[in-house]
Amino acid sequence: MLTPERHQLILQLIKEKSIVKIQELLDITGASESTIRRDLTVLEEEKFLKRIHGGAARLKGKLQEPSMNEKSSKNLHEKRQIAKFAASLIEEGDSVYLDAGSTIKEMIPFLPAKDIVVVTNGLMHLPELMDRNIETYVIGGYAKPKTNAVIGRGAVASLEQYRFDKCFLGVNGIHPHSGFTTPDQEEAMIKSKAIFLSRETYVLADESKFSEITFAKIADLQEAAIITNSLDEDTKGQYTSKTTIKVVTP
Repeated sequence: MLTPERHQLILQLIKEKSIVKIQELLDITGASESTIRRDLTVLEEEKFLKRIHGGAARLKGKLQEPSMNEKSSKNLHEKRQIAKFAASLIEEGDSVYLDAGSTIKEMIPFLPAKDIVVVTNGLMHLPELMDRNIETYVIGGYAKPKTNAVIGRGAVASLEQYRFDKCFLGVNGIHPHSGFTTPDQEEAMIKSKAIFLSRETYVLADESKFSEITFAKIADLQEAAIITNSLDEDTKGQYTSKTTIKVVTP
């Protein structure tokens, strides 16, 4: 089978099934494993798919954005692992920005309750921050119903009043060339501004966010460290020359 024919077959299978395993591709094409792995690498570089452990997956639409309820229910165990480690980086006396992300929300039970100040645009964070008596400031702006995030020109202006020791962000896509992305350009503006105002920035993302590209760019990879739960060595190698990655294990 010629290379273009294999590529077309791989893309057709991914379109039909969303996820295909390498063994399926070996059986269907009759090619060697090394050939299929090269095919997947090429197709990923051309932004047709993303490689995952043991196979490949269909890329999501650039504008697709799940609701906060949908995001909160996915990969919950992994998110809590990531969040617990991230919270351990916060020190006494820190001013902290918490982005309106579902993984960021999982940090709150692990935050030190005294001697920190939190600024956030995440409306869903407020009840738990209040319950824990953590000194909290909310930026002003438009309250976006789908993600419970405060965004818009007013939010950017409000955010500029603060400076942070540490900033913790959620993203929808992490790509070695396209950097950190999210579907909403106004949310991207808030995240980008928070990075600019922070001494240290950490992106919290489970493995499903890697090799994804969504509509609006937030920042280049070198502008934030990444905390994740699992990453195969091939994927990790694409990122470590540009940023620091901490893989949190149980």
